[in-house]
Amino acid sequence: MGALLAAAVLASAGCTDREAQRQAQAAAEAQAREEAASRLQGEYEAAVAVDNWELARVHGAALLAQYPGSEAAAAVEPGLAEVTAKAEAAREQRRLATLWNYARVAAGKGEQRTAAIFSKDAVDTGGSAAASVQLVIRDHPEWKRSAYLVLEGGDFDCYGGCKVKVKSDDAAARPMSAWRPKTDEAIAMFIEDYRGLWKRMRQAQRLEIEFPVKAGGTRTAVFEVGGLDGSQMPGWD
Repeated sequence: MGALLAAAVLASAGCTDREAQRQAQAAAEAQAREEAASRLQGEYEAAVAVDNWELARVHGAALLAQYPGSEAAAAVEPGLAEVTAKAEAAREQRRLATLWNYARVAAGKGEQRTAAIFSKDAVDTGGSAAASVQLVIRDHPEWKRSAYLVLEGGDFDCYGGCKVKVKSDDAAARPMSAWRPKTDEAIAMFIEDYRGLWKRMRQAQRLEIEFPVKAGGTRTAVFEVGGLDGSQMPGWD
């Protein structure tokens, strides 16, 4: 009986040691998990501090996915929705910025600066097929400032002058005077109030221009203008 009791005591001690080892291992793993989550939280907060919302969203989402239930996840989760919204807005703003093309070229007696954007969708203007309409803002020391539309096909019905309707975001459409120069070099139509047009573009995300065409009636070109970089056209703002 003595031997059996001793064996039982040893077995019990062994079980206790293994349980203690498991508990110690679990505690170590939990601590390591919290430390890893804390490091990721630090990266998240560093990105937020410099308004890098897209990177912050990535770190925040990873934190919640990899370390749910951690103290770091609990601290980050309440603000992650706002960070995600800001990240999406930043991504959209970057997309809008890429829609614009800027150029500086020697022309005539000076340097010509232009900012140009194509319409969001193709427009049937009476050509062989629907095509994008281009909106161009131009600045030149000799030719001065101007704003005009360019067609790839068809033509404007604006020789001698006409009216176009310009609508920015949800504001009411505003009529503006326009004219089509008598030239075949380009199918272009100038909008006389380039200052008013520029002001609307600088305050809007979306600009709609309705114009008459030779094919009959009017057409509307929609431009996503929200990414316009005003610094590319000095003195316009």
